[in-house]
This record gives sequence, C-alpha cells and structure tokens, in this order.
Amino acid sequence: MNSSYRGRIAPTPSGYLHLGHARTFWIAMQRARNAGGKLIYRNEDLDPDRCKAKYVRGAIEDLYWFGCRWDEGPDIGGPLGPYHQSERMSFFHDAWAQLKQAGCIYPCNQSRKDLAEATQAPHADSNSNTAIYPEHLRPPIGVGTTATHPGNSNWRFRVPNNRKIEFNDCNVGPCTFECLRDFGDFLVWRKDGQPAYELAVVVDDGRMGITEVVRGEDLLLSTARQLLIYEALDLQPPEFYHVALLCDSNGQRLAKRHQSLSLRELRATGKTPQALRKSPDWLFSPRD
Repeated sequence: MNSSYRGRIAPTPSGYLHLGHARTFWIAMQRARNAGGKLIYRNEDLDPDRCKAKYVRGAIEDLYWFGCRWDEGPDIGGPLGPYHQSERMSFFHDAWAQLKQAGCIYPCNQSRKDLAEATQAPHADSNSNTAIYPEHLRPPIGVGTTATHPGNSNWRFRVPNNRKIEFNDCNVGPCTFECLRDFGDFLVWRKDGQPAYELAVVVDDGRMGITEVVRGEDLLLSTARQLLIYEALDLQPPEFYHVALLCDSNGQRLAKRHQSLSLRELRATGKTPQALRKSPDWLFSPRD
C-alpha cells in the first residue's frame, strides 16, 4: 500500500455533473482507496462567467449521493487549501512570474481573426479544434520579460522545436506528441486576468502534492503541454490515468448539456448509484 498516494477530483462548476463525470471520479476514488492514499476535491471555478454557486453546491451534493467521498476539499478543509481555485490566484501569479523570468512565455495580442488569417492550412492541435499558433507570429526571445504583471494580454508558452513529449499513461499506455506538429504555443494566461487551464492545474496539482491525475481521454494532449510546464517550473509531474469517455446512444461524448444524463435528473427518475454502476451505459465508451 502506498500511503503517499494523493489523487484528486476537480469538477468545473459550469453545469450539473453527468454520468461521465461520476464514472471518472469514481475511478479516481477507487484508485486512491486501493493505494491506501488520499483523495482531494478541488473546485475549479476560475471562469466567473460560467461558474455558478448553485453548480458548486450541486456537484458536492450529487457526488455525495453517488457515493464519492474525499479526504480534503472545500466542504471539509485540509492542510493544503484553499480548495476553491478562484482563491489561489497568488500561486498562479507566482508561476506566471517564474515562467516569464525564464523566458518561457510571451505576451500575445493577436485576435482570433489575426490567427485565422495567419493559419492558411487546416492544421490543428491533435484531438482539438485549435489551429497551431504560427511560428512567424512569435516575438523575439526576451519580449515580455520586463513585465511586472500579465496586464491585458494573452500569454503563450513558447513550445520548443524538434521535441517529442513522451509519457506512459497508466491506462492508455505509451503516448507521444511532437511539439509544433501535434500542438503549438498554447495559452497559459488569458487577457481577462485568469490563468489558463494548462497553467492552473499544473500549479495546483504541484502544490497539493498530487501523485496521480485521473481524468478523461480528451485531455491526453493537455498532458503533453502540461509536462512542459512542469519542467519549466521544476516540478515533479504526477502519473496520469486517462479514462475513456462515456457516450450517448448516438456515440457522442456526454456533455453538461445532456440534462437527461445528469446525476440529479437520474436521481429524480428513481435511479440508484448501484444500478447506474451496473448499467451498460457505465461501461460504454468510444475505445470500448
């Protein structure tokens, strides 16, 4: 038993959780329990326009109903809080400053229209709809290093040339992504004053001592990006376990807009957690 194991579940309160969330979080809980470790609940509420208090409450209520339990979190506290991401901004600013000082990031003021016009070929990040940031729009190395705060600019991570990012996922197996082919310079800070997902989760997982991240397969490419940030911040990356996604009857991945499969709707129709975990829907995924 590895008592140093620390896993986490990290819902974004932009809607009610669906069965796919429950499946991933259940797996995360089981892996933490099987390792004799701890599970941390982190509320990833950085987007003020989409994240609502009712969804924060709803996620905790629905996961408790489903049977998920955690050892640290916004409802029970713990030694490495706060457990609301929106209350951890000082940590993100410190990481931004460290990356900026090292010359790993730069300010980017191109609009979406500018990027669309600059990207002639339909070349996009693997498994995403994001065009790879054109290298000729990069500023010279050193631009932005004198900034004292992010300001009203987007900030991008300067992805290295001729580099392959390789990792062995505990569920999917060996994964390889090639810099500037599978993904390009990516956002770490948004012009609205918020850290981007890639930076925020690296900083929080690092500070919370997370040893394994369990999440959906749709974030495999994000793992490649985040490994570059771990390296730049001199942080030890966790292990990764990417879970196959649940789909609806049409083969489309579940999303929060699928109200019929939200946990609270399923509960209202009389479903029980035990029955849901035994249903075919619990096992069905694209990779299955």
